[in-house]
This record gives sequence, structure tokens and C-alpha cells, in this order.
Amino acid sequence: MTTTATSPALSGGKKAQIAVQRFGTFLSGMIMPNIAAFIAWGFITALFIATGWLGFWHPVADILGGFGDASQINWAHAMTALSQTKDGNVIPVFVGLVGPMITYLLPLLIANTGGRMVYGERGGVVAAIATVGVIVGTTIPMFLGAMVMGPLAALLTKWMDRIWEGKIKAGFEMLVNNFSAGILGMLLAIVGFFGFGPIMTAVSNALGAVVDFLVSAGLLPLLSILVEPAKVLFLNNAVNHGVFTPIGTQQALETGRSILFLVEANPGPGLGILVAFAFFGVGAARASAPGAIVIQFLGGIHEIYFPYVLMKPIIIVAAIAGGMTGVATNAVFGSGLRAPASPGSIFAVLLQTSGDSNFGPGWGYVGVILSVILAATVSFLLSSLFLLRTRKRDLELGESGDLSAAISATEANKGKSSSTLAGLRTSSEAGTTAVATKPISTIVFACDAGMGSSAMGASVLRNKIKKAGIEGVTVTNQAIANLDGSADLVVTQNQLTDRARSASPNSLHVSVDNFMNSPRYDEVVDLVASQHQDGVQG
Repeated sequence: MTTTATSPALSGGKKAQIAVQRFGTFLSGMIMPNIAAFIAWGFITALFIATGWLGFWHPVADILGGFGDASQINWAHAMTALSQTKDGNVIPVFVGLVGPMITYLLPLLIANTGGRMVYGERGGVVAAIATVGVIVGTTIPMFLGAMVMGPLAALLTKWMDRIWEGKIKAGFEMLVNNFSAGILGMLLAIVGFFGFGPIMTAVSNALGAVVDFLVSAGLLPLLSILVEPAKVLFLNNAVNHGVFTPIGTQQALETGRSILFLVEANPGPGLGILVAFAFFGVGAARASAPGAIVIQFLGGIHEIYFPYVLMKPIIIVAAIAGGMTGVATNAVFGSGLRAPASPGSIFAVLLQTSGDSNFGPGWGYVGVILSVILAATVSFLLSSLFLLRTRKRDLELGESGDLSAAISATEANKGKSSSTLAGLRTSSEAGTTAVATKPISTIVFACDAGMGSSAMGASVLRNKIKKAGIEGVTVTNQAIANLDGSADLVVTQNQLTDRARSASPNSLHVSVDNFMNSPRYDEVVDLVASQHQDGVQG
């Protein structure tokens, strides 16, 4: 078990990778906590716009959809159809949910979340105030503006507070804090209205133009060349929610759907890889693949297939080809989703699918379903080819020998050692068994987003500890960005361990290759059990 309590020296390349991961995590961290709001907006558009599922019921569609000329609405009929009290008086409702939600609610949630990440509740409040100016100063939904103005406003608030930190007389703290935040928020809102908003509008339009060019030129599938390797390097949430979600939501508002929601979230490529391992893999990889299929395809936790790609890096070619096939299929049909599919489960994908496409109503479902099937088929065929070419050698050497050889070959191709791949060795040549120097009472599973795979790993270890009869040990999961150093032991996947060490340097760290099926868990249980029996040697 590779475990340390101190941070080893990192190479320049590794530092750059960690820096990129942190930046990507920060971007996705503003979006992911608010995905439920995006999904709610997606369902409202699916139900109540003119072409939606309930679009034929005009009183409801006119009010909740918010489209058309409000002066033409038969208010008495529409409102009575919606709600009526016992005495015959109708209950007032707002005109249109679709527009206000995407214009105000979603950007303000993003800004508030970004502000909280930088400077807590105070930063979130000023971020929301400042972002209103950006929203009102533009004519398009300001997701990108919120992602920039929110953290910036919080950072300025933090710097402002440092100016008079410890210099305020007792009894005047609340007065100074409230008025300073209010005045700063006002000034930033004005700046956002006159200057920041137009700039972000230009940036957003430019990005949209780039996407439109890629679509019209038939080059959009090439995005998979960047996206699929980024996923394996745990930049999937950053790519999907930090880049595609803001631009895709703008497209969905204009056309009712966006192909960008399926560039990263399509479960087809991962499904094909796991099915190939289930048929042609060797050892533990083959045994664990069927369970991983359920988690990845039905549960939407794509991280579960990343270790299988790292075991044989050539498999990334299959993932890229599968991703390109899925994107190309949606491009041909003009199909897409109304809102983000998060997690990337086939159920979430189908629920957010827009029925409209270039071929007419209903063909959108055909395009999306085919994009998943064809992506899975292509990745399965290529993965199977790669696995069959080495199957005889894999059976002779056994999985551990093949894995060790694959890691060595990958490190040779990189020209340097890789701590990311070294953690995949089933017999860690440089690893050590964990030795705790203090009682372990809190164990945290940390991943990029703090959900999904880390939640599953925490559940597995929690059950093992319970079966071992150990009490007084809590096992939780959270995002690496939220680690505060209080955890006694932190469990992360190999690619994320260095970031976890930086966030919680005094904790004991355990690296695993697969949150769902790792022999390291038994070692952790033995370690904790020995503490309860014999105590910890200082």
C-alpha cells in the first residue's frame, strides 16, 4: 500500500498536471453543486415550451413556458386552469419559468457557489450582487460571466477585508462588514453592467461561433481527441461542467437542445471498453468488469472504467474512436440534450433527450440512442482487438505481470517515471504498508467532485469496517478541494493523491486504483483493527 504523510518532491510535469486539475476542479466546482437546478430547468423546458410534452396545453405552456406575447394570453382561462381556491379566486403565478430561471437563477447560483469557494458566505453574497450587473448588462444567459465575476468579486472582498482586519473598534464590526460588502457589491454590479457584461458577451459569442464552425465543418468529433484522454486524467468534470455546460445551455435556450451535453457524458465509449474486458480481459479485470458495467452505464459513474484504460494505455484509442463516433452520430441527426446529463447514466441521458432533430420530431431519440450504441460498438471492437492481441501473453504472465509490463512501457514512452501509473501495480515495488502514528477515527474518501466514485468507495470500506466489528471510526466522502486537514486517513485514486497530500499534509494517505474493488481496503481494516486491539505506537 503506497501511503505517506508527507509530500514528496514533484516533477515539473506533475506539478503542471496538478495545477491543471486544480483549475479544472475549480471550474466544475461552481457548476456541479447546481446541476439539480440545470436538470429542473431542462425538465421545465421539456414540459412547457411550445414544442414540449405539454406544449399542446396552451394555458400552461403560455404561462410556465413564458413564450409568445403575454398580451395575447387569456389570463382568466389560463390561471383558472392552473389553480383555484375554494372561494373562486385564482392564485397568482409568475409569467414564464424558462426565461427567468436561465437568465437569473442559474447564473446567480453559479456565482454564489464560486464566491463561497473563494471566501465563504460573505464572498458568495458579494459575488451574487456583482453578477446581477453582468446579467442585466447583457442579452444572453451569463454563465461564463458568472464563472468569472463570482470568484473575482469574492477575491476582492477578501482583499478588502484584509485592509482593516483587526483595526475595527469593538461594536462596529457588523456595521463595517455589512456596509463595506454592500458598497463593494454595488460598485462591482455597476462595473459589470457597463464593462464586464459586454466583454463576456463577446467572449461567449466567440466561443459559440467556434462551436458553430466545428459543427458546420464537420470537425466537432475531433473534440474527442482531447476529451477522452482528459477524462482518464480526471479532468472529465472540468471539461464537461466547466466548458460544455455553459456553452451547451446557451445553445439549448436558442435551439431547444445541444450536442455539447453528450460530447463527454455519452456512456457508450466506457460501456464498450468494459464489455470488452468482461469477455477478453484476464484475472481481476475480467471478474470486476460486469459489476463496473452496471455502475458506469446505469449509475453514470464514468470514473469506474478509467483504471481499465490505464492498465492498457492503447485502449485510449478505443475510447477516442468511440467518442468520435458518438459525436458524429449526433451531428448527423442534429440530436442532443435539453440540459446536462449528470451523472452520465443512460437514464439521465434519455430523460434529457430532445425529441427534435434535423430529421424532424421524434428523431432526436433515434440519434441519441444510436450515438450511444454506435459509440459502444466501436470502442468494444477496438478494445477487443487490443485485448485479443495480447491475451495469450496475458494468460501466460498473469494479470500482475502484464500490468507491470504495461506500466513500464508507458513510463518508457513518457521518458520518466509516473506516480500515476505506478500505483496500479498489484505488487507495489516501492510501496510500504501503512503505519499510523496516531489513532485513526476519521477516514475520508476524496475525489475530484466529492460524489460518485468516492461515495461508492466510502460505502465499501464502511461495510468492511462494520463487519470487522470496529466502532468509533467514521468513513465519509468529499471533494479534494474541501479537505481541511482534519482527516486521520485520506483515500484517493492514484491520479489525485498528490493533490490530496497538498490539501491535507498531516493525514495518512492511501492510494488505490479502483474505489470499488481494491485490496488496499483490507489492509486499512487490519490497520484500524490492530489499533483497537493494541493501541498505536507513538
